[in-house]
Amino acid sequence: MSTSRESILAAVRANQPEEVPLPTVPIYSGEASLERFTEVLRSIGGEVVQVAGPEHLGSALIKLFPATYRCASTLVKPTVAVDTQTPTDILEAVDLAVLQGEIGVAENGAIWLPEQNMLNRALPFITQHLVLVLDQRNLVATMHEAYAQLPSAGGYGVFVAGPSKTADIEQSLVIGAHGARSLVVLVY
Repeated sequence: MSTSRESILAAVRANQPEEVPLPTVPIYSGEASLERFTEVLRSIGGEVVQVAGPEHLGSALIKLFPATYRCASTLVKPTVAVDTQTPTDILEAVDLAVLQGEIGVAENGAIWLPEQNMLNRALPFITQHLVLVLDQRNLVATMHEAYAQLPSAGGYGVFVAGPSKTADIEQSLVIGAHGARSLVVLVY
């Protein structure tokens, strides 16, 4: 004997719409330059710092964040261990998250950050300072080009553009209102 719930779910499964392919979207090209990416990211409150290579991340971070920060990362030695099960009281104590970005977009300064690079879905939003590391060979000109590179299998990820900010309260700009207070992109 089936329950009402099982009957409803069976009816929903039996009446799914036919799957259709996504429409073809034309690619609008532009210049995928580091200069444009840097200019746009700075205009929205972020910072771009060039490093010679991934092996120089540690020294760059020491110059940028000289104080003792509680750091979560897979790219440099962490001082806070974070994974998908880390409770919020530990996450909220993270001062600095250093994560690998996958795609940088020159037109809007956004960086694609897939879930597998986040350590925890909340980390990029709960940390005080966010550092994304980006290989400049992964810069594209437009969001159209970035979307074309995303895996078709889907999965969770976000485009991060600048530190958190809002101007909802009396039209006064507030940085860090809903997330990281600063965003630095280390580009090699």
